[in-house]
Amino acid sequence: MQQNGVYDLLKMLEISLEEGFPIVPRKFTVVKTKEIETLIDRIYASLPVEVQEARAFLRRRDELQLEAQQKAEKIVKDAQMEADRKLSEADFIKALEREGIRIRTQVQEECEEIKRKALEEADNIRAQATEDAMKTKEGAELYAEQVLTNLEKNLTQQQQIVKNGQVYMEKLRSESFRSYDMPSPYSSERVPAGSSDFTIN
Repeated sequence: MQQNGVYDLLKMLEISLEEGFPIVPRKFTVVKTKEIETLIDRIYASLPVEVQEARAFLRRRDELQLEAQQKAEKIVKDAQMEADRKLSEADFIKALEREGIRIRTQVQEECEEIKRKALEEADNIRAQATEDAMKTKEGAELYAEQVLTNLEKNLTQQQQIVKNGQVYMEKLRSESFRSYDMPSPYSSERVPAGSSDFTIN
C-alpha cells in the first residue's frame, strides 16, 4: 500500500512537470515550485522506514565526513600555522643570535681600538715625560754649572781681596817698623809690585 502511494506521488510529480510551461524543450520548464516541493516532501514521507533510516544514515555519514574533513583541515591548518610560528620564532632567534654576534664583535673591536689608543697615548705621555725630564736635567745641569762658575768667580775675587789685604797689612807693618827703626821680620821678603793698590770689590 505504502509502495503504491509512492508510485502515485511520483506519477503526480510527472504530471506536474508535464503541465509546466516549457521555455527550452527538454531543458528548461516553468513549474509550480510550491506544488513540486509538496509532492517531494510527501514522497519522502511515503518511503519505507528502512529507506528513511538509510537516507538519514547516509545524510549523517555525509555530515560526519564533512565534519571530519573540516576537523582534518583545521588540524592541518593549525599544524601549518604552528610550524610557521615555530619557524618564525627560529628565524627570529637566529636573527637575534646573529645580531648578538655582530654586537659582541663590534664591542670587541671597539675595546681593542680603545686599548690601542690608550697604549699609544701612554707611550706618547711616557716619551713626553722622558723628554721633559731630559730637558729638566739638562737645564738643572746648566744651571748648576752656571752657579758653580759664578761661585768660582766670586771665590777668585774674594781670594784676590784677601791677598790684597795681606799685602796692605804687610805694607803697614813695614812702614810702622821703619818709623821705630826696628827691623821688620818681613823685610827680607819681597813685596810684589803694585801691591799697594788695595781694592775691595
